[in-house]
Amino acid sequence: MTLKDALEGKEYIISAIETDDEELDSFLFSLGCYEGEPITVIAHRRGGCTVSIKDGRYNIDAQLAEAIIVEG
Repeated sequence: MTLKDALEGKEYIISAIETDDEELDSFLFSLGCYEGEPITVIAHRRGGCTVSIKDGRYNIDAQLAEAIIVEG
């Protein structure tokens, strides 16, 4: 399932990030968003969602939310 389909308030584990952009991959890695890391959707918003990764909260757009595959 992707982050776009994830339930608010539930913790998931990132199983894959499907982007073809190396710069975006390294940016996500710098935020702590990589395979095996827990992630929680705080809120779904029009055009994206707010997520909690480690001790930070970030707004991501819908396209990126679809590229982050989670399990849990």
